[in-house]
Amino acid sequence: MPFSSLRRSAVVLTAATATLAGGALTGPALAAPPATKADFTLTILHANDLESALLPVAGNDGVTAPDGTVTTPATLYGGVDRFVELIQQEQQAAGTGKPAAGQAGKRGVLTISAGDNFLPGAQLAASGEDPDQPVYDATAFAAAGFDVSILGNHDFDQTPDFLDRWLDDVGDGTTFVAGNLGFDAEPALLAQVEDGTIVRTHVEKVKGERIGIIGLTTPDLPLLTSSRGVTVDPALAEIANAQAAAYAAAGVDKVVLVSHLQDIDNELALAAQLRGVDVIVGGGGHELLASPGDPLVPNGVTPYGPYPLTPTDADGEIVPVVTTNALYSYVGRLVVTFDAAGEVLAVDDAASRPLPVIASGPGALPVDEAVARDVVAPVQEYVSSLAQQVIATSEVALNGIRNDVRSIETNLGDLATDALLAAGQREAAAAGVTAPVVALQNGGGIRNASVIPAGPITALDTYTVLPFANFVAVAPAMPVETFIAGVEHGLAGTVTDGVLQPAGSFAQAAGYRVSYDPDLPAGSRVVDLVLDDGTVLVQAGQPTGALSTISVATIDFLLRGSDGYPFAGVDFTVLPVTYQQAFQTYLTTDLGGVVTAEQYPVAGLGRITAV
Repeated sequence: MPFSSLRRSAVVLTAATATLAGGALTGPALAAPPATKADFTLTILHANDLESALLPVAGNDGVTAPDGTVTTPATLYGGVDRFVELIQQEQQAAGTGKPAAGQAGKRGVLTISAGDNFLPGAQLAASGEDPDQPVYDATAFAAAGFDVSILGNHDFDQTPDFLDRWLDDVGDGTTFVAGNLGFDAEPALLAQVEDGTIVRTHVEKVKGERIGIIGLTTPDLPLLTSSRGVTVDPALAEIANAQAAAYAAAGVDKVVLVSHLQDIDNELALAAQLRGVDVIVGGGGHELLASPGDPLVPNGVTPYGPYPLTPTDADGEIVPVVTTNALYSYVGRLVVTFDAAGEVLAVDDAASRPLPVIASGPGALPVDEAVARDVVAPVQEYVSSLAQQVIATSEVALNGIRNDVRSIETNLGDLATDALLAAGQREAAAAGVTAPVVALQNGGGIRNASVIPAGPITALDTYTVLPFANFVAVAPAMPVETFIAGVEHGLAGTVTDGVLQPAGSFAQAAGYRVSYDPDLPAGSRVVDLVLDDGTVLVQAGQPTGALSTISVATIDFLLRGSDGYPFAGVDFTVLPVTYQQAFQTYLTTDLGGVVTAEQYPVAGLGRITAV
């Protein structure tokens, strides 16, 4: 039956929080509360896309006077030590005190992560490569007390082997539900399946009530990460409905779907196909759901919609859908009341909302002392050491703005791609492969999303720009038609008003120049493609046949076909150098520690030109 919503009372705001303006966000009208008696109230605490953001960050609410004096310092938010403290407080509070109006006397709490539990970068690198060294992200995750989690795409970024290490460090407290993943070809993860850490289905017992969990990961997993032999079943609705039906047949009358589908719109579309699912907790899209009056962290993120979203399923039943903004900035709290038959009676709107993790000023949370000592302090020390290591100087600002590196040539894109080419040429002989003459780098792998000002470049900058566990790889005899198809794929994004729109697959270039016509159909936009030595591969839109094969340097992620690149089946060799290491070596060795304005002008070098 349709559930009701218990409308929330006024929210008292603190000076440390930003607030969503009222009136803009609405959901479907909800029916009046039915007369059925409340039997059980479940508080779902949830987070997603934690992505190794272990340290707090400054908000955008600071005020600086014209003379440069900071008149109001920015509010700090996030930080795993305060996140853990908040989630532990909420776990304790969920079952204590007098039940609120409409809630049942019997209450319990379920704590969920919707994937992307860590992300390669400087903060994850603090854990080092020694398997005996604890993974700080795992220590923090265990302290938060997640009952269940699913696996997101970034959880495979450092290959299944590192995920295995992270799971070992998390320990036995969390069950990882992977309803559409297969691990037969990955021995380390298969061992995690055999010992019950990773399961296909799971029933969590909460205060004697059985909660059926369904876990789904994006079907695009092989295109997004280094998942290697992990298989993915794309039949999401079929899997979810079959599992929900199996739970019902076993007498499990409460079902929570946890999914990591990259965009909350995908969860909403899935909801319309479902039967027997009571709540959906989504991840992967970083969306913020918040209702008018909810306190927010000062990060400038505009709410996607109200908390919760309320789509209807295939039977016309409303299914509350929740997610939170990423990076330890919120704990989501959804309070749902069921009747004795397991039907959702109401979402307590007065209690349900995203809870901001405020780290300074009024409203700041205390820290969890153990996490502050065992996680935050050593990670901060490591990151600070990287920030103090000046490895190069740039005469020019380096453009890594997200939409730019994903749609046009930028000088930072040129630098990163030149670093791949240089590393491939340097390592080719030792690897026994033909030295590459061209390189390409997908814009989605350049992650600083900002301009690095002219001046010092630190070791930390290299991690911020290129954070993933991508290795430099060389395809020494790629068919030229395949290389041309790869260049075409990098230019195949959506075009609006004659302008190529941002896409993570956009290819930054080294060793060649390409001109393209955005008005032509995707896959046939290349007009001219010329190597730096003058060899013409495409002229006036037609391949010349000048070469049959070409040696290409890129990252192993792309040569495995990820981001949709048409390289599957091409032989390649992975070099023992990550793309971050290649970038740092290129800056320090190949460029001698100086990026000149002549070599890397702000406007780029004309490697990629729209005609």
